[in-house]
Amino acid sequence: MRRLGSVQQKIPCVFLTEVKEEQSRKRESQQFQVVATVNVNPIALEANIDSALATEKLDGTCSYVSIYKEQPYLWARLDRKPTKQACKRFKKHLCSQKSGNDFTWNVVEDFKRVPETWVPAHGVQHHDRQPVPDEHGHIPGWVPVEKDDKQYCWHSSVVDYDAKLGLVLRPSAQDEDVLEISMVPLADLLEQTLELIGTNVNGNPYGMGSKKRPVHVLVAHGSVHIRNPPPVDYGQLTTWFRDSQEGRVEGIVWHCNDGTLVKLHRHHLGLKWPDCDTFLNTRPVVIHTDGVLQKYDNTSNDLFTSFAQIHGHHFSRLRDIQFDH
Repeated sequence: MRRLGSVQQKIPCVFLTEVKEEQSRKRESQQFQVVATVNVNPIALEANIDSALATEKLDGTCSYVSIYKEQPYLWARLDRKPTKQACKRFKKHLCSQKSGNDFTWNVVEDFKRVPETWVPAHGVQHHDRQPVPDEHGHIPGWVPVEKDDKQYCWHSSVVDYDAKLGLVLRPSAQDEDVLEISMVPLADLLEQTLELIGTNVNGNPYGMGSKKRPVHVLVAHGSVHIRNPPPVDYGQLTTWFRDSQEGRVEGIVWHCNDGTLVKLHRHHLGLKWPDCDTFLNTRPVVIHTDGVLQKYDNTSNDLFTSFAQIHGHHFSRLRDIQFDH
């Protein structure tokens, strides 16, 4: 299977969008929302969207596997954002010009500090050796996740740097209808972006784990395919999201043959998320950690030990996963 696009930048909507001055359905603090029009985005048309691979957009936080300290490491998404004063200037400019593309930034003074280990995402433009903010006033980037970093404790729970493994949810190679949780070598995930989902991420729409026993996993972007997706038509997509079981997803990301990525979120169509149970929770799950059980014994209470001890167990859905102790 071809390697799908890495999510390094904000992905454009498959339709042209417009801003409405009403309470956002996605963010409580946002007094406007971005909605789709019926017109297909020219970017999608140029990339031949009709032949693209449709994949499920999962509701989590974006992560990335790349080399740090001479070994594969998990990186967390951290966008550099403007200071309060710079943000006020930028919003004033947006109100008058309706676009942020021609706003003049002073990257050194206008942006909040980031850790020394921070790196800009691939594709970020540079000027005079400084990264250039995007049209939203952000500079997408990454920071490496250290083992004992409290700020990124849920990220660090899904990687074992000593064993060089990551906890990954993916469709089973034997049956795509079945999901599989495996311990995958981080080297196999190099230069991929993945979504961290689970108990303490974005309100846990997939109902995974509990406060007492939180469960988190990584899902490689593009790995969960949407079979028989509707055509890229506003009406047909709205009906699919609203009325079909397969449409109980946060959104769709299309991977075009030329590498272009475009997306559609339920909120673009004015639809609620999450709404009832998710389609991801209709699929059975098998735990496959064969070959690593000897490393993880009863002396540890981490996720790797817990999953190693239920190797081979089947569950009817993600929210049903339970550990024996």
